[in-house]
Amino acid sequence: MTRRVAVTGVGVVAPGGVGVPAFWDMLTAGRTATRGITLFDPAGFRSRIAAECDFDAAAFGLSPQEVARADRYVQFAMVAADEAIRDSGLEPGAQDPWRTGVSLGTAVGGTTRLEHDYVRVSGEGERWDVDHRRAGPFLERAFTPSVLASAVAERFGVHGAVQTVSTGCTSGLDAIGYAFQAIEEDLADVYIAGASDSPISPITVACFDAIRATSPNNDDPEHASRPFDARRDGFVMGEGAAVLVLEELEHARARGVDPYCEISGFATFGNAYHMTGLTREGLEMSMAIDTALDHARIASCDIDYVNAHGSGTKQNDRHETAAVKRSLGEHAYRTPMSSIKSMVGHSLGAIGAIEVAACTLAMARGVVPPTANYEDPDPECDLDYVPKTAREARLRRVLSVGSGFGGFQSAVVMSRDGGRSR
Repeated sequence: MTRRVAVTGVGVVAPGGVGVPAFWDMLTAGRTATRGITLFDPAGFRSRIAAECDFDAAAFGLSPQEVARADRYVQFAMVAADEAIRDSGLEPGAQDPWRTGVSLGTAVGGTTRLEHDYVRVSGEGERWDVDHRRAGPFLERAFTPSVLASAVAERFGVHGAVQTVSTGCTSGLDAIGYAFQAIEEDLADVYIAGASDSPISPITVACFDAIRATSPNNDDPEHASRPFDARRDGFVMGEGAAVLVLEELEHARARGVDPYCEISGFATFGNAYHMTGLTREGLEMSMAIDTALDHARIASCDIDYVNAHGSGTKQNDRHETAAVKRSLGEHAYRTPMSSIKSMVGHSLGAIGAIEVAACTLAMARGVVPPTANYEDPDPECDLDYVPKTAREARLRRVLSVGSGFGGFQSAVVMSRDGGRSR
């Protein structure tokens, strides 16, 4: 018998609000957290806007030693995991540590500290023969992406499988998907799963400037992220983390826990097409959607909401719209589909997990988050994108999709029959 996988805890660090209450309030209000970059001087860059987290590590319980050892993205993950564990009601040490795992995703890992320390050891980039003595004592931890999952595992005494997933902008979906499969296949009972990224640094902004993927709308950052809108001109960089506690359903019930919902299906494919380009037809994403629906044993006509990747680039939104229409058929036109990147930006590997967290809350609270800033329809993007205003709806079956540079296409299906309402 296939084991069922429940979501029993949620934790979020996001632009515009740290913690689930602030995050959900921002989404349902349709507020945007995009603004001019403050984490470094962006003068001279093509895109000088981002969705930054107002984050004080000490205020959220991290010690000075933890802050010194951990890059910003690891700090995000620890804080989000703390909230998720509290929310789940799991008692640290009360579960079998060998049947508990960690699966966390990141696209760019310790970029923030790597760049900071490189500037130091190279004399502001002037020296080829760098002076290692000027590096911080924990530079190696920034260089090693596996630190993300291992730091969270150490925090909660996890001895099961511990993995960091790096599949570009689908990292968060994939990390959750792999955790779901491990529990489903009886390799674990509990997983701490999600993703974190803190990419707002000069090197990352320069990379996306070079390929003109980010919005240059520096004069109006609040309205720069415009998924599916005819005037969209690129995504807005973001940062953040989301962590879920996934648990085998009977394991959760034995603890007396009423889950938020279940993860029911997952699939991921590659397009073998282009490092950054997408086909217009959406075949690869459609394949991921169809396979995830089959995994979940859910018909396409039963999907109540699609949480879109919705990055706000011309080709992504067109590709994704085509994929959803291919998989859902005529039902696509009756199904609300929105992008929270319009409010929290695109946090690369973290965003898939943040979007799954948003879906979890949407199902529990019966509200579809809106697509902020959507005003001018694009004839090639002709679905119901829930413009500007959140919408009440009974959500029993939800689809969340992601698309990443490198050709990654992933889909997660979530379901809810009863469950916790908060």
